[in-house]
Amino acid sequence: MADWHAPSGPFDIPEVPNFIPRRLKPYIFIFFVLIVQFSGGVYLAAATDMVGTTALIQEDILMAGYASLIGLAINFAVMFRIKFRFSTRTQLLVSAIILIAANLICANTTSVPVLVITCFVAGWFRMQATLACNSTIQLWLTPVRDMAIFFCYVYLIVDSVIQLSGIATIYTAFFSQWEYMHWIMIGLLALMMVMVLILVKPVRGPMYIPLLGIDWIGAILWAGFMMCFTFICVYGNYFDWWDAVEIRGAALIGLACLCVNLWRASFLHHPYISFRAMKNRNVIRATCVYLVFFTLIATEHVFEHSYAANILGFDETNLIDLNWYVFTGIIAGCAFTYYTFALRKWRYKTMTAIAFSLAIVYLGYFYFFIDYGIEKEMLFIPLFFRGAAAVIISIVFLTSIVQSGLPFQVFPQALTINGFTGAVMGATLGPAIIGEFLRHTMAKNASLLGANIVNTNPDIAYAPLGPLYGMVQTQALVVSMKEIFGLLMILALSSLAIILLSYSSVRPFAIFPKWSTVRRVIKHLVRTNKEYQELQLKNNTDVNTIIIKK
Repeated sequence: MADWHAPSGPFDIPEVPNFIPRRLKPYIFIFFVLIVQFSGGVYLAAATDMVGTTALIQEDILMAGYASLIGLAINFAVMFRIKFRFSTRTQLLVSAIILIAANLICANTTSVPVLVITCFVAGWFRMQATLACNSTIQLWLTPVRDMAIFFCYVYLIVDSVIQLSGIATIYTAFFSQWEYMHWIMIGLLALMMVMVLILVKPVRGPMYIPLLGIDWIGAILWAGFMMCFTFICVYGNYFDWWDAVEIRGAALIGLACLCVNLWRASFLHHPYISFRAMKNRNVIRATCVYLVFFTLIATEHVFEHSYAANILGFDETNLIDLNWYVFTGIIAGCAFTYYTFALRKWRYKTMTAIAFSLAIVYLGYFYFFIDYGIEKEMLFIPLFFRGAAAVIISIVFLTSIVQSGLPFQVFPQALTINGFTGAVMGATLGPAIIGEFLRHTMAKNASLLGANIVNTNPDIAYAPLGPLYGMVQTQALVVSMKEIFGLLMILALSSLAIILLSYSSVRPFAIFPKWSTVRRVIKHLVRTNKEYQELQLKNNTDVNTIIIKK
């Protein structure tokens, strides 16, 4: 689509009629992206309200939310194929219809399988609609197709909407009910459909590329593996880990899906995710950094809510107001990355060191200043640095995958791996590890504190058990959090030392290929796959003929 624009002169979008001012056209698609990104199936910020009004538990809602991220990640491998098969108008209309249906289902169902499957499908179509919009305005954002610049815009939109949707959901639930957030998004999606019908023409690409040669069985198996992995991390503590048949069953199913996928990738002509994408150096490096980095800041999911609600006594509106601090950090992190990494071409090593340094500030602040009487405004510094650090590391390593030297037909597969490791594993594995560590640390500290209280003051044995138990648990929580923050800070300092001692002079220089080149590559991919299938069919026919003759 982008290649239909004139090579010189002002940027224009042929799909939008000329009665719309040319300068206004890109902002229409940004508006569509914002609506689509807000429509995520379930809204995790409303988990407490959903638990109170439905038969669901906290883990069910988290599983549904992460299923949306899995659907988004799985779509990466085929999103360009779908883009060149259907027009932008068709993609946006179908995605809006699916997202409207998903919001209706999520607002009314109490079935966990239905909720999870609905969110998975919603994540798939949310990614496809986002690509349709962003690819249309890519040349407007960066005429030279510098992906470092483009990813600054992408993460500014995506990460900002995560924070803003939480704020909007809580305040909607505060003034009315949590279901109203779904109805608001249904109205916005309907508005988007009307605008698409009026403002976007059904323009098709110069080449018709059918959806042939896609390994749909591999997509289902990879989705199954990711679902099982997420299920273990989310429900592990609830089911008491490996003592439960549910966790063992999920582990066996996930392992079976992974093994079958690896076996199929060894002989398939075009597997859903190839070994070439899995073994790429930049993909492996990004996966390792994501696992370490997002484990370091996993306290976001485990500690911050418990600390602010149980220790500081914040209600839901005060809790969600903390999202503004993270939102400010995201904006600052994107702006900093844009001016240093995208424009001035700072090294990957430098940007990674800066992100880990910001994570150290976040951990160190909580380690040294965590207390019972801290003011809400004092939380601005750590949350600001956490938001900036996360967005910097995401932009930098996604750009590194673009620069990894993979051919374009393999590049979307690497994006699927990046999406799973960065979004899904980063949000589930770290909190599972930290949460389990907190449980054991709290039990140890509560035992020590309880013994010390009784030993130093025998009269306290006659005190009411309820207030005494609550006091011990609160003190044990604060001590355990401080202990874990300290250990994570040591790990972060060690990681930063490894980064600083390593040598890397690589700077971002990746240029995204022209859309005409992408279409040509995909067309060749489909043609060679069709010829390969015809050759296989011919060989099988010949073999059967020989057997019959014998």
